[in-house]
Amino acid sequence: MWQRIQTLYLLISTALVIALCLGTAYHVSGTEGLTDVSYWQLQKPFFGILLGILAFLVALALVVYKSRILQMRLAVLSGIIALGMQGWLAWMYFSFEGAVFSWTVIFPLVIFICNLLAARGCFQDQLMVESAYRVRERRKRGSKK
Repeated sequence: MWQRIQTLYLLISTALVIALCLGTAYHVSGTEGLTDVSYWQLQKPFFGILLGILAFLVALALVVYKSRILQMRLAVLSGIIALGMQGWLAWMYFSFEGAVFSWTVIFPLVIFICNLLAARGCFQDQLMVESAYRVRERRKRGSKK
């Protein structure tokens, strides 16, 4: 499991999703000083639900390492969700005035990149297994004749 590169990419994605769950999105200066707004509080409750779904998909893709096709599909799906979250954060960045965004707003983009690299690694593993299967079948047919 851990010797495959896509598992390491998915582990990085999982760590970044956990950091998103615990992190602060931006600070707003108001009458009582700076107010921290976490990712769970963004556009209640939709962003929090998306964050929960993303955390579940990335964690599930990390543990289903025996099924390469399912792992690849989960990685692509969670990458698409992370890209959508990044677009949403970019929209919020350009539409909110007076908010100071944290550097953690780039985490969904990094999660997207890591998930696509993990999906690519799963695909390469699947191609390698299929080619080894074809060679094995060809040897079986050649030895029977």
